[in-house]
Amino acid sequence: MIECDAAICVRPGEDLVIDRIRVEPPREGEVLVEIAASGLCHTDLTALDGSNATCVYPLIPGHEGAGSVIEIGKGVTGLRPGDHVIPLYGPECGTCRMCASGRTNLCWSIKATRDKGVMPDGSARFHRQSETVHHFMGTSTFSRYTVLPEIALAKIRADAPLDRACLLGCGVTTGIGAALDDVRAGDRVAIFGLGGIGINVIQGARLAGAAEIIGIDINASRMDLGRSLGMTQFIDASMEGARTVEAIRDLTEGGADVVFECTGLIPVMRQAFDSTAPAWGSCVLLGVEPKGAELAVPPVGLRYGRKLKGSYFGGVKGRSGLARFVDLYMEGKIVIDPLISHRLSLAEVNQGFAMMKSGAALRSVIVFE
Repeated sequence: MIECDAAICVRPGEDLVIDRIRVEPPREGEVLVEIAASGLCHTDLTALDGSNATCVYPLIPGHEGAGSVIEIGKGVTGLRPGDHVIPLYGPECGTCRMCASGRTNLCWSIKATRDKGVMPDGSARFHRQSETVHHFMGTSTFSRYTVLPEIALAKIRADAPLDRACLLGCGVTTGIGAALDDVRAGDRVAIFGLGGIGINVIQGARLAGAAEIIGIDINASRMDLGRSLGMTQFIDASMEGARTVEAIRDLTEGGADVVFECTGLIPVMRQAFDSTAPAWGSCVLLGVEPKGAELAVPPVGLRYGRKLKGSYFGGVKGRSGLARFVDLYMEGKIVIDPLISHRLSLAEVNQGFAMMKSGAALRSVIVFE
C-alpha cells in the first residue's frame, strides 16, 4: 500500500480537494504507475461540473499523463518496472471484436467497469480514510500514483521528457491523429476552436500536406501560435459571428474539404458542417458535447455526399500507435513545448482550471515534484 497526495472531486460543482490517499498494489493484469506530469484537459471539466454521465463520486480526475512503471501484477508480460508509459483512457486489448476488426481504435473490453469508476475486477484501488475513491476514465492522473490495466498503458521511449510527453495522452494525439486520418495533400482545411485539440489539428494538417489551413476562434490571441504551427488564415469568430460560414466559403471557393469541430458547442458543430464543400466535404467532430445534446443537420447535405463523423483519440490505437507520435516529437516534426502555457503544482490545480475556463491558459501541466 502506497500513500500519496491526489486531487479529489468529492462532488460536482465544487473545487478539487488535495488530500492524502492510499493506493493499493496492482492485482492480476494491472500496473502501478508513478505519474510525473499530467495535463489539464477540457474533458476533465465534465467530471468537475457533473456533465459526464459515467462519473461516480468521489473520484480522482486526470487522463493526460505520463509516468514510470513502479510495480506489475501477476500476468503482466509487456511492461516492467522502470518503463516509461502514457496512460490510455482508450485501451487496446488486441483480441476483442473492435480491436480485431481493423476498422476502429475503440476497444470496449473494459468499458463496463471503467464507466463505473472501478478496475476490471469491479473494485477500486484508491481510498481516502475509510472511503473508496473512484477512478476517472480509467486513468486518474491527478494522483501521484495510479493503477491501470496493462492494456491501458502505452510504453514509450525512455528519452522522451515526461512533462511534455504527457500531452500525447490526449490533446496532441487527438488533434494530429484526426488530421492525419482525414486530410489529403492539397486539401483546404478549416478548424473551429484553437484550444488544446484544435491547435494540434493544425500540426496534423500541415504534416498531411494541406494547402490551406484556416483557424476559427473567438480568442485572437491564438492567432500567432496557430500561424507558427502552419495555419494560413485566421477568422475571428467574435467579429464575424453568423458570417463565419460565409467567410470560410469565400476563402475556399465554396467550402473546405475537411472541417474539424473542436469546441463541443452544438451551434458551432452546425457551422462546421455547413462550412464543408458540397458533394465531398467532411466534418469531423472532436469536441465533447453537453450531456444529452443533439445535432440537427439537413439530410440533403448528407445525401449529396457531405460526411459527418466523429473521431476518438484521433483514430490512434494507443498501445500499438502512440509511440509513433512520441518519435515525431523527438524528431522535431511536431512541437509540444510551445503548447504548454503554464506549469503548476498539484496544489494549484483549481487555479489551472480557472485559467482554462477564462481562456488565459492554452494547456497547463501539473508537475509532480
